Amino acid sequence: MEGPALVPLPGAPLPSTRAAPNAGQAEIRRIAQEFESVFLAEMLAPMFESLDTNGLGGGGMGEEMFRPMLVERYAQAIARAGGVGVADYIIAELNRMQTVEVAPTETPDGAAR
Repeated sequence: MEGPALVPLPGAPLPSTRAAPNAGQAEIRRIAQEFESVFLAEMLAPMFESLDTNGLGGGGMGEEMFRPMLVERYAQAIARAGGVGVADYIIAELNRMQTVEVAPTETPDGAAR
């Protein structure tokens, strides 16, 4: 016996399900984490721009060149550790976009449409 199709309300967070992740969901998660990592790198970059280059990595032109890579690695580590929730919203939105809204075959009073 098949139950009614579950369709989330527009704008409502998707319910958490414990279904086994398939290859498509794993790919969606990977891409969402990658996007969150890029987002975090853009947010972290201004924090490091104001630092003097004589400290963290020894200073000079070398540190100036490699600092963006360090910021990128920090962002990747934060995203892998759970991030700030951007990836979760992207996953929820992509899953919501993939759901198909099924029109009910009966009205609430039981009459056929």
